[in-house]
Amino acid sequence: MAGDVHARVAADWVDRNLGVRLADTARLAEALTHRSLPGPNYERLEFLGDAVLAFVVAELLFERHPAASEGDLSRLRASLVSGEVLGSVALALGLGDVVRLGEGELKSGGFRRQSILADALEALLGAVYLELGMAAARQVIDRLLGERIEALPPAAALKDPKTRLQEYLQARGLALPLYRVDEIMGEPHARSFRVSCELPELGLSSDAAGSSRKRAEQQAAETLLRELGSA
Repeated sequence: MAGDVHARVAADWVDRNLGVRLADTARLAEALTHRSLPGPNYERLEFLGDAVLAFVVAELLFERHPAASEGDLSRLRASLVSGEVLGSVALALGLGDVVRLGEGELKSGGFRRQSILADALEALLGAVYLELGMAAARQVIDRLLGERIEALPPAAALKDPKTRLQEYLQARGLALPLYRVDEIMGEPHARSFRVSCELPELGLSSDAAGSSRKRAEQQAAETLLRELGSA
């Protein structure tokens, strides 16, 4: 009986939020079941949904940004299909209300965890594709991400600071920046890195700290870009 109730609630949720009706209740239950429960879970459908999402978003961007380069399209797509974005969309829609979790995940707040919600949303996209086809999946993805696609900033703005600093220097025939780890702080489970970035030909340098070497380097590059008036 509980399974029947969940199936009806889940189907109604999909109808209301995704705009499609899924008749295959077994597959729908699979798409909404976390691996913390026994039996089929959403991981296989998530794998399929991830591929469907990547293709459809690529197609939508290709259509709506006819002048964008391959690199620009890749950056735009990456900004849309990240787990953070999908988790935010799923959380706003209340997907956690219909995801089935084991007791441990429930107690730890898994129904609010964006990584779980993003995975379940991708699994639902896989279920939509299998039952209703690519056209329906495209309709759902456009419904979920269409406004975000329209509001995307210029692709150049999505480049990370290290890339932008490198391109700034290359365009002027200058040597690439030199990054150096100056200090590693904290316990192994909570490391912090202090990194410096130097532009020898311009006599400029900056330093920054971050929870990873990459983050510290990005922050140091961002500081130099501001000094160069190119942030």
